[in-house]
Amino acid sequence: MNKQNDNEKIYELMEGVAIIGMAGRFPGASSVQSFWHNLCNGIESLSLIENEDLIAAGVSPALINNANYVKFGGILEDIDLFDALFFEINPKEAELTDPQHRLFLECAWEALENAGYDSTKCENRIGVYAGASLNNYLYFDLNNEGLGSAESYQKLIGNDKDFLSTRVSYKLNLKGPSITVQTACSTSLVATILAYQSLQSYQCDIALAGGVSIRVPQKTGYLYQQGGTLSPDGHCRAFDAKAQGTTIGNGVGVVVLKRLSDAIADGDHIYAVIKGTAINNDGSVKVGFTAPSVDGQAEAIAEAIMLADVEPETINYVEAHGTGTSLGDPIEIAALTKVFCASTQKKGFCAIGSVKTNIGHLDAAAGIAGLIKASLALKHQLIPPSLNFEQPNPQIDFVNSPFFVNTTLREWKAGSNRRRAGVSSLGMGGTNAHVVLEEAPKLPTSSPSRPWQLLVLSAKTESALKTATQNLAQYLKQHPHENLADVAYTLQLGRRDFNHRRILVCCDIQDAINELSEQVSKRVFTQFQEPSENRSIAFMFPGQGSQYRDMGKELYETESVFREHVERCSLMLTPHLGLDLRTLIYPNELEKEIAAEKLKQTCFAQPALFVIEYALAHLWMSWGISPQAMIGHSIGEYVAATLAGVFSLADALALVANRGKLMQELPGGAMLSVQLCEQEIEPLLRDNVSLAASNTASYCTVSGSTEAIEELQQHLQKIGVSCRRLHTSHAFHSQMMEPIIETFTQLLQKVKLNPPKIPFISNVSGTWITKSEATTPEYWARHLRQPVRFCQGITELLKTQGSVLLEVGPGRTLSTFAKQQREQELTALTSLPHPQEKQSDIAFLLNTLGKLWLLGIKIDWSVFNVNERRHRLPLPTYPFERQRYWIEPKKQGQGDYHTSILQGKKTDIADWFYIPCWKQSTPLQPFQKQKFVAENSRWLVFVDTYTVGARIAERFKQQGQNVIVVGIADNFAKFNDCTYAINPQQRDDYDTLLQALQEQNWTPQGIAHFWSLTSNETLSSQELGENIQLKLQYQFFEDCQNLGFYSLLFLTQALAKQNIIEPIKLAVITSNIHDVTGTENLCPQKATILAPCKVIPQEYPNITCCCIDVVLSEFETQPPDKLINYLLGEFAAQPTDNVVAYRGHHRWIQTYESIRLDESIAGKTKLKKGGVYLITGGLGSVGLVLAEYLAHTVQAKLVLLGRKALPEKDQWQEWLATHDKEDSISHKIRKVQGLLALGAEVMVISADVANEQQMHNAITIATQKFGAINGVIHAAGEKTGCVIVESSKAQAQLQFHPKVYGLFVLEKVLRGQKLDFCQLTSSLSSVLGGLGFISYSAGNIFMDAFVHKYNKTSLLPWSSFNWDDWVTEDEQQNIDVMDMSHQSLYRYGMTSKAASADAFERLLPMCGVPQVVISSGDLQARVEEWIKLESLRTRELPNNGNLFSKHQRPNLGIEYTAPRNKVEETVTNIWQTILGIKNIGIHDNFFELGGNSINAIQIAAKANQAGLNLTPQQFFEHQTIAELVTNLHIAQTTQSKQNLEIKELMAEEQEYWRQEMQKPFKPLPIDYSTSNNTTVDLDVVSVCLNIQETTALVEEVHKAYNTQINDILLTALVQAFAKWTGERKLRLDIKGNSREQIFTDINSFSTVGQSTTFFPVFLDITESSDQENSLITIKEYLRSIPNIGVDHDIQQYLSCEQETQTKLQNLLKSEVSFHYFGRYDKMSSEPSLFALTPDFQAINYSTQKISTYLLDINGIIVQDKLQLHWTYNQAIHRRRTIENLAEYFIEKLRSLITHCQSIKTVVYTPSDFPEANLSQQNLEMFLAKIQQKSEEKTNESRKH
Repeated sequence: MNKQNDNEKIYELMEGVAIIGMAGRFPGASSVQSFWHNLCNGIESLSLIENEDLIAAGVSPALINNANYVKFGGILEDIDLFDALFFEINPKEAELTDPQHRLFLECAWEALENAGYDSTKCENRIGVYAGASLNNYLYFDLNNEGLGSAESYQKLIGNDKDFLSTRVSYKLNLKGPSITVQTACSTSLVATILAYQSLQSYQCDIALAGGVSIRVPQKTGYLYQQGGTLSPDGHCRAFDAKAQGTTIGNGVGVVVLKRLSDAIADGDHIYAVIKGTAINNDGSVKVGFTAPSVDGQAEAIAEAIMLADVEPETINYVEAHGTGTSLGDPIEIAALTKVFCASTQKKGFCAIGSVKTNIGHLDAAAGIAGLIKASLALKHQLIPPSLNFEQPNPQIDFVNSPFFVNTTLREWKAGSNRRRAGVSSLGMGGTNAHVVLEEAPKLPTSSPSRPWQLLVLSAKTESALKTATQNLAQYLKQHPHENLADVAYTLQLGRRDFNHRRILVCCDIQDAINELSEQVSKRVFTQFQEPSENRSIAFMFPGQGSQYRDMGKELYETESVFREHVERCSLMLTPHLGLDLRTLIYPNELEKEIAAEKLKQTCFAQPALFVIEYALAHLWMSWGISPQAMIGHSIGEYVAATLAGVFSLADALALVANRGKLMQELPGGAMLSVQLCEQEIEPLLRDNVSLAASNTASYCTVSGSTEAIEELQQHLQKIGVSCRRLHTSHAFHSQMMEPIIETFTQLLQKVKLNPPKIPFISNVSGTWITKSEATTPEYWARHLRQPVRFCQGITELLKTQGSVLLEVGPGRTLSTFAKQQREQELTALTSLPHPQEKQSDIAFLLNTLGKLWLLGIKIDWSVFNVNERRHRLPLPTYPFERQRYWIEPKKQGQGDYHTSILQGKKTDIADWFYIPCWKQSTPLQPFQKQKFVAENSRWLVFVDTYTVGARIAERFKQQGQNVIVVGIADNFAKFNDCTYAINPQQRDDYDTLLQALQEQNWTPQGIAHFWSLTSNETLSSQELGENIQLKLQYQFFEDCQNLGFYSLLFLTQALAKQNIIEPIKLAVITSNIHDVTGTENLCPQKATILAPCKVIPQEYPNITCCCIDVVLSEFETQPPDKLINYLLGEFAAQPTDNVVAYRGHHRWIQTYESIRLDESIAGKTKLKKGGVYLITGGLGSVGLVLAEYLAHTVQAKLVLLGRKALPEKDQWQEWLATHDKEDSISHKIRKVQGLLALGAEVMVISADVANEQQMHNAITIATQKFGAINGVIHAAGEKTGCVIVESSKAQAQLQFHPKVYGLFVLEKVLRGQKLDFCQLTSSLSSVLGGLGFISYSAGNIFMDAFVHKYNKTSLLPWSSFNWDDWVTEDEQQNIDVMDMSHQSLYRYGMTSKAASADAFERLLPMCGVPQVVISSGDLQARVEEWIKLESLRTRELPNNGNLFSKHQRPNLGIEYTAPRNKVEETVTNIWQTILGIKNIGIHDNFFELGGNSINAIQIAAKANQAGLNLTPQQFFEHQTIAELVTNLHIAQTTQSKQNLEIKELMAEEQEYWRQEMQKPFKPLPIDYSTSNNTTVDLDVVSVCLNIQETTALVEEVHKAYNTQINDILLTALVQAFAKWTGERKLRLDIKGNSREQIFTDINSFSTVGQSTTFFPVFLDITESSDQENSLITIKEYLRSIPNIGVDHDIQQYLSCEQETQTKLQNLLKSEVSFHYFGRYDKMSSEPSLFALTPDFQAINYSTQKISTYLLDINGIIVQDKLQLHWTYNQAIHRRRTIENLAEYFIEKLRSLITHCQSIKTVVYTPSDFPEANLSQQNLEMFLAKIQQKSEEKTNESRKH
């Protein structure tokens, strides 16, 4: 009984789902309307195919002449046409895309518009459920050998069924579930049922459902076979005795679904209602896989009827599957009869039919065709005939069944129940689907609306807009009784806004028809509006004089927002005015004249204007028209201020009322408008006449006593100046207002004034009002008296580009003023008509609203229609402008296209696993000297510290090769044309090196990189013990990157920057990074260099790369000759293997061995029931999948670590209730709730895996609650990408943080934990690399190498698992260039949680194996494609026979501009080839042409082949050919121009620095004699400020003298040294970065790789008597240094002449250096891991790794404390001496901080005004004058 009650409750909860929109294209019907016409008229839309068409389609004559070949089919017209421009798809991509996808996309758009919805204006989640038939189109592209990897990728996503739904979601911006369904013939009805269920479960609010089936080529027949499913004559005779099968049809259909209650509430157009649905499968109890089953079908039908909660006898029509086969038809009728007869014995009451008799079998689209037919039948209350029926199939007993075949168009009469229908669709393979439909309920009628309506139309092109206009007019002619307000509502909310726009304000349907049909109508406005983000609205509020009786009366009667604000203000004003203001504004007939006179009185006019303008502003804002700026005229400024929040409404109304009263009480006066500017009228003004307003550049208003104004008027008329008296009672804004200023000020002082929240222009100043002005009562008092500077104000307002001026008030006065301001066109619109314009207020306002929309202003149409009950109508949909996009089939004899070497995804998960291994390879051919000599290549060799590189370079030279060697130094150095040195850490040194080589006309053909080569002895000396501090591990890792990963990154960037595109062989030689024999002393820190070796060739096809790993014996003083010969052999050979290792005499290559992990291995799991498992990155997508598995299988105790915490558990429900479903925290909370529901205990801890303390705390908390940890999964980190050209150290650190530094910490905090396993979640990118994944790959490679190293000594071995892609739903919907590294992304990877969990389960027993690779496709094939680059070899597109046609240039709204030079012509040709468009103009936008990131990569590759240095990133910054070419030109010329400028600057500086360095100074005191003392014994003394002192230094001290921190530190420093040396002078070098004044766009504290700068300064405070003078002296001196220092460039320049160089060498060098680093998290150590060998030191002038100074002082803020580290030589100074000096410094620094904190006002110095060239004395005089003026102004203000 309880179960029955539960079922009844479920049925009550399951409401119906409405079909609210539909679209389709079927044989003989290009729309649903024509489809219905054909059905009603009994038209069989099947065509006889002519022999000529068959031959053209490639059908052989023998087959055509075969007697069983049937030449019939359901042809879908124009499948080769598509509106690619509309969907922003470029022609090439459109041609590559399956026509099924293209037509379904168009129909999806049409269906949504038919329902009256635009996804961008709809907040509902919209889902997509659809399926397609087998793709035949793809096969026709198999002969195009010009397709590169990017096009193959595009072809994949354009043709695979998987992307049918997601493409629609992407292009239509739909964010609900997006699912592609495949169940053979029942696909589209099953998709509809899944959409229905999704709506019932609230996974979405609207759903698109449907299917498409297009067979290519269409115009082919089929071979009839006895007993098959296809008809022998091409006709389908469903249920007939002659039935022998169906025929092939083509079509597409889409319906839009919505929950019925929502559809009724939203006024949707409902075709029919889905009452119940069911899906099942026949199972195996039937004759065969393809055979139907009575029981299976009957169960599905019965379940659908039961869920619909209806009786079978109430169903009057069934649209059957009806294939017309002798076996299928009887089974289907038997199943229907079985269900119906179980509850009724009635006979012959239910009509039956099959749409296949009209259009053939549409395969995947068959079900949706039947559903659309049945829905239309319910809507029109007509049952169309089923064709070709004469006599029933003898196996069907219709007489004794409820059914009869309907053969005529039958009126569907209503009985006692609502009309209902059933729809069946049966899939081959047994998936049955049935839907029960019911006629739509009667909807409430639409409510009354405004007397005028605003119709809006838009399109992407002018021609489409014209067609849309014609279509709407035609629709209205055919539906003259439609509600005009509903038409307007549907156009406003149900259509996307495009750039070509048109509006019409009309009063009824006939009015609309008339105006839309006119060729030229004065009431129809059209405009093309470029999309603009900076379009802003400025409200203008007019002043007194613009008011009139009945202003806005229609708005008061029809617009509730306007009316509510008028009523509210009027009631609030009643106590102040003594009457209800509405009786004056909207008087009755008897009082109109009296009211009009009263409105002229100031006491009523000003409040009336305020109320109308305030209400009107709120009406505009309610419609989404909000101001970004405002300006008012006189009283209008009060409205602006109130909207800005300066006044409360109550205060504003009181002020306005009292202001008017006070003015009214003043003596009368007059005002005169004069056609002169302010400067011209002022000399003519006499006593008692004031300038009242400056309105335009040529019009002013003056005011004063009546007599004075009359006198002035007469004078102006005499001299021929146009002027006009204004109808005012008083002389506003004149001296006649002064008597009321004090009283008004007193009123203002009682009012709370707030800073404005919206900027507005001040009438007083003519510019933006300031906070102090707006909140000062005196300002508003002056506002009463001072002239209105509207002219200046509007000029200031219009400085904001894109401003639209909207006059918010009666009339057009301010708009007229504004339009006279400047010559260029501006947009000024008005809200209410002038009283002389006899127009409807509503019509006028709607026209203005429409014009705003024309300008691109976004309107909130929902609020605009909020108080009305409106209905969405099925208006005409977008008129697609379709063009032909088609790849012709290959001709006989053309070769097959090599699509891919990949063999597809492996279906058995057991075959997904591999372990890396090494196999001994066949030795290379012995080094052939003669062959090598003949090549005479250019080699660039980066030599190592172990002399291997130097010996290779020497052997190269002996063989006649052209060799340049590069060593390591602190700074860039060129010793001769063949010898250079660079600093590996300096990014610019690589650029300088390549630039120097280019200047020598020398480009490398081979690069040998030896910097990651070290002997075991060197490595051992750096081995990191267990107890060493983490920061030293970090530093060791960073040193390795500087010589390895970063070095190759910077080198590649430099090659790209120099536009070096010739083929280059890059050989990278390393040591100890591969575990080949098991005896290596591994160095995982160096292994990251493998990432650039994999990724560089993928992003730069001209570079081939191989990595050769060797082991150097610590006992050998130099490398053996055999190793040198092996390496020379590798260099001379053509590249074959990408990763090679030499161990002893043997050559090894890396490979991957497949291991099969079948289901049986899962039983050997190491998991414990209720075990404790810690997952770093536990709240990430991967971590949560693994957590769910552990929760489900062993009800684990889970410790989930993440950098961001979740709210407390007791706050979860509140969080979920108050945040969006898509909120990331909400998503994680729901996931954790799911884990708890599975029986897990979950602890979420916020901890950074790279923070040792946080990780210790997390481990402690976890073990205290759960006990010992059983296993750890390290899944921290995110898959983010960045192409090489955009990569940086900072970007790499994002990957290294969790995967490197986090691993160091994890290893340390887990020591002592007895774990069952520790598993690192690595990636397949460490094997395959990937475009954009250089840093991501490096991080994962380190984890793999770390485990190999760790397991050599650990009792508990760890594992690193290289997972295939975890493809999330977001990634599938957001394809970008970073995803391209896996071309097969959607054929491979963990595409479901089930697959991921299954693979994880099989891997668990493998924990302890160092490394396992997971690849769902053949790994070796993927290595061949991505590492050996079989699919990335650059190919030229064929000159002839290109399969892609070029299409006409689309209408982009701009004129075509041809290329103007050779470079533009080259780039244009490449664009045209890649995009498939003719006549591309140089100003055409790449993305408007349909370009995408894939095309950008293709174009960049072609451009580089043509010698143009383009990158894909540039297309996002420079989107036209003209911009790209200009940028190319700038890039080529900037360097030379910059060099010239620098040389000019340096020439001026040369003498300065020479003189500065010649200044004499005394050497520092020393404690030990330096004669004969060569000992170096460095030590460090450290001192620091506390947190409070450091905070004061950073945040407060600079305010006293406008100083920088360096000024303070150096002042303290020279004072401290004075106490030690007795001399108040100090010579020292200040170190810094870059040359800020030359490169002003570079931030020296964030730039990686800038040249080191130093300041050889001479600090002298001899003349300074106190702290202030000392600080100012140092500040002024430092500001006088030209270009803020000497860097590498100026050093070179100063040394360029022999004479200068000699002089410099004789000068004394500074003995002290000072470097303030700023605020850093950690301090990097100076010494490098690798030092130069003695062999190379001969050519390195700065190889010593000791300080060149007696004292190095480094300052840095760490953990909010300033630390000072003093490095000195213990052989020269005692430690006590340096400690005393450091303490002196801290003492002086504290004293300076205290002094600066005591200064209350800023003390300025001449350097604060560099352009003024003032002395200190002149500056003090200047500041004194300013102070005096300020005081005078304050005193004057107080008087008033």
